[in-house]
Amino acid sequence: MMKKTVISVVGKDKVGIIFNVCKYLAGNQINILDIAQTIVSDWFNMIMIVNIQDSQKDFATIASELKQIGDEIGVTITLQQEEIFNMMHRL
Repeated sequence: MMKKTVISVVGKDKVGIIFNVCKYLAGNQINILDIAQTIVSDWFNMIMIVNIQDSQKDFATIASELKQIGDEIGVTITLQQEEIFNMMHRL
């Protein structure tokens, strides 16, 4: 069963944001299903839908490691399970 997860990345735009996130995902067998990114007034904003089912790491570990990468490159990276994200954003 697919384990869809939502990753959001927000921060001041700079070189290497997408590279660092995608390098981590590829290195942990996390497949990108969909991705959208925008830059508004020097602010980088990206949302990704990924499948974490093939990763050897659990949700909490992935969330923690992505947060650490975000801290290192100066952006905020958050991870949410798709079903929780959907419940939180219903109109």
